[in-house]
Amino acid sequence: MARNVRRLFKWAIGGVVLLAMTACSPLKMLNALTPDGTFDKTEGIAYGSDPRQKLDVYVPRHPMQNSPVVVFFYGGSWNSGSREDYNFVGEALASRGIVAVLADYRLYPQVRYPLFLEDGANAVAWTHEHIREFSGNPQRLYLMGHSSGAYNVAMLALDPGLLKAVGLSPRNLSGWIGLAGPYDFLPIKNPDVRPVFFWPDSPPQSQPINHVSRGAPPALLMAASDDDVVNPTRNTGGLALKLREAGVPVQDFYFSRTNHATLVATLSRPLRSLAPVLDEVTSFVNATPSQ
Repeated sequence: MARNVRRLFKWAIGGVVLLAMTACSPLKMLNALTPDGTFDKTEGIAYGSDPRQKLDVYVPRHPMQNSPVVVFFYGGSWNSGSREDYNFVGEALASRGIVAVLADYRLYPQVRYPLFLEDGANAVAWTHEHIREFSGNPQRLYLMGHSSGAYNVAMLALDPGLLKAVGLSPRNLSGWIGLAGPYDFLPIKNPDVRPVFFWPDSPPQSQPINHVSRGAPPALLMAASDDDVVNPTRNTGGLALKLREAGVPVQDFYFSRTNHATLVATLSRPLRSLAPVLDEVTSFVNATPSQ
């Protein structure tokens, strides 16, 4: 009985938060409900010379030495986004004993493909070099992203040339995690995305699905079953199938109570009952061997 009451209470809170999110900035609402007692945060670290090339590091309040590390990239169609909006992601990971790195990157119209991926590679290189200063283990390094951020981490994990340019390799990654990522989206339908990839001459090598190889790091892919922004069958399902055919370890999950936006929002405390996204991330990070 008590368990059912707690469950109903969680659902009610989630419903109230979802209603509130329709009336104000959804991310600001989630951040306002995020506790700050689980982490220590170092803000505005430069990994390059551009104002957009900065990152924040979230360290568990009581860290273990050699903690696993997750570098997170947000979505926004490569046109918008800010690391400050995802404080709830940093808190979620730190609360599970993971050192979280949230990185900004340059956006359109300042840059187009592939320059934002070069930013991502440089953020990963900074993390690999410096994360021991924050109790993190560079041998337990994971990438994670939502939407266009999931595209970014897929490319960094699957196209060896991107990390090679900064002296690293996909073999330096213990794994990568994609939430509602677009991995196979040519021809481009979204008018906001078309100029980012030089439509109608978008290069095939811009697609993560075209870079799958046997040596790729393990992947955890999650999507909303009814995502009407990024088709989950073509993108998450299609990439998972190709990874399996190449012999790459991959897990894929599809959740019925989320949509494209709320999938990442389930990392926040008020909405975790919608889908076990954080639990799956934690299990994946803890189960995957270090490099």
